[in-house]
Amino acid sequence: MATEDSPIGGETFVDDFDTFYRRERRAVVALAYALSGSRAAADDLAQEAFLAAYRRWDVVGGYDDPGAWVRRVVSNGSVSRWRKTRSEAKAVLLLGAGRQHHVPALSAESHDVWAAVRKLPKRQAQCIALHYLDGRSVREVGEILECSEGTVKTHLSRGRETLAFKLEGGRE
Repeated sequence: MATEDSPIGGETFVDDFDTFYRRERRAVVALAYALSGSRAAADDLAQEAFLAAYRRWDVVGGYDDPGAWVRRVVSNGSVSRWRKTRSEAKAVLLLGAGRQHHVPALSAESHDVWAAVRKLPKRQAQCIALHYLDGRSVREVGEILECSEGTVKTHLSRGRETLAFKLEGGRE
C-alpha cells in the first residue's frame, strides 16, 4: 500500500517480496549489466539492491513502485562500484600487477553501444540505461535518480549526442 510520503509515484504494488523479486529481477539485472558491463558485477549490484529492499520491505513494499527504489539503489551502487574499481585499478597498476578484466561476449553492436554508454558521465549513463534499456519514462527516471525531468532530459540529450558522435566514428 502506498503512503503519501512515498518517494516514487506509479503503479501500486501489494505483492509480497518473493513475487516482487521474481517479477523485477531480470530487468534490474539487465540495468545493472548495462551500467557495469560485467555479468558478475550486475548480479552483485542487483543482489545488494534486493537485499536492501528485503531488509526494509515494510517500508519499500509500501511504495507505489518499489521497483523504482531498487533501480535507484542499483544506479547509485554502480557509481560507487565504478569509483571503487577505478581506485583499485590505479593501485594495482602502481604495484605493477595490472591485469585485463574479462568482458562477457556481446554482439559487436551491443558491445560497442554499451561500452560507449559506460564511458559517458555516470548520470548520463544511468539515464540512458533506465530510459532505453529499462523502458522508464523521463518522469520515472527522474524519480529513480531523484532529479527533475528537465535534468533527465538534459542528460539524455547530451548522452545521445555523445553516443552518436562516438558511434559514428568520432573519438573522445
